[in-house]
Amino acid sequence: MTATTQTLTNISGWGNYPTQDAQVITPLSLSAYQTQLAQHPSIIARGMGRSYGDSANAPIVLQTTYCDHFIAFDKATGLLTVEAGVLLRDILKITVKQGWFLPVTPGTSFVTVGGAIASDVHGKNHHIAGTFGQHVVSITMLLGTGEVVTTSPTELPDLFHATCGGMGLTGVILSATIQLIPIQSAFIAQKTIKADCIEAACEAFETNSSGTYSVAWIDCLATGKHLGRSVLMLGEHAESGRLDLTVKDPITVPIHTPAALLNSMTMRAFNNAYWVKASGDKTQTVPLLPYFYPLDAIGGWNKLYGKAGFLQYQFVLPKVDGVANMRNILTQIAQSGQGSFLAVLKQFGQANQNLLSFPIEGYTLALDFKMSQSTIDLLHRLDDMVAGMGGRVYLTKDAVMLEVSFKTMYSNWEQFEAVRQKYGAIEKFASAQSKRLGLA
Repeated sequence: MTATTQTLTNISGWGNYPTQDAQVITPLSLSAYQTQLAQHPSIIARGMGRSYGDSANAPIVLQTTYCDHFIAFDKATGLLTVEAGVLLRDILKITVKQGWFLPVTPGTSFVTVGGAIASDVHGKNHHIAGTFGQHVVSITMLLGTGEVVTTSPTELPDLFHATCGGMGLTGVILSATIQLIPIQSAFIAQKTIKADCIEAACEAFETNSSGTYSVAWIDCLATGKHLGRSVLMLGEHAESGRLDLTVKDPITVPIHTPAALLNSMTMRAFNNAYWVKASGDKTQTVPLLPYFYPLDAIGGWNKLYGKAGFLQYQFVLPKVDGVANMRNILTQIAQSGQGSFLAVLKQFGQANQNLLSFPIEGYTLALDFKMSQSTIDLLHRLDDMVAGMGGRVYLTKDAVMLEVSFKTMYSNWEQFEAVRQKYGAIEKFASAQSKRLGLA
């Protein structure tokens, strides 16, 4: 077997926009990573391609497919060391039955550990547990100089805080050690609460802020007194039940469906049906996977938006004036007529020290829009509003943000660039997104 495999192909993020003709190189060993790094002036590492925009797009891409081995797992302490290409899904298959769970997980399990660190992903428990990077004990990575180093909150801490949330722009993550959390069963005790407007939804988040997990489906097409009506789903790890995890293969969407099927009429009908069906103040026990990863049951669900793709847009607003500002943004979206088929509202706790990490204390909303020029125009207007309110947009879901918006929202960007300069990352690690946002 050769040290690498190479393929010329067209790649994209999960939103299928934008696309990129790329040479995808899959190293099969550490020495092969170092060889490819030396041979190419600019690269970016890529895992499952589950970021929504172009943060893992580049002319030369290092695929981490074969960097997917488990290195060590202490069943007594929950300390896990894996290579960067290991999927969160594969971690759960091994650790849940041992009584351990991920401390933080995004809305899909088809994400690599390297991708989770690079995006500093958050989950339904940010207000309690923070981001994924806050539970990473150490990272082994390949620098732009070809040197392999270990970084942690106490060892090369500037590199650590730039790498967690750094979108792969500080180096190639090779492996990481993560502290898992103990669980007693593979089930979640879920409570459902209905809120008839955005104010009631945010009040419900505050009332239940001591709970471990919370997330809300939000009807972004509702207007007037019902603007922002939501269904909250609170969760706690069940204290009893089996520890075995049932992992089913997803039902796959075979082709891109006509984008016209997702229109304001079908979205409104779906939202009304979801609202009516939801039961307020209902408590039930549900398996882990459907609670944390409902869309993982549908393989290729991104094809439902048609060949042109879609733009996912997630922003966070500071807690101060957050509810009123969220109402203003929801009003702007409703007036645009470009409703989102999927809309998720969460609360965030305090920000961390990672230079480009997304969360700040407040409220965050994630939306899906069909790809069109009018959608791009809407997102630029929303960027201006979010920036003016002291908020920011999630880089992992960004595909169209302008440089001026990024540098307004992420005030640590110059410090981030200084760390990259120090460790030989400038120009060596670059993506279509980093170039668009004005990073070297």
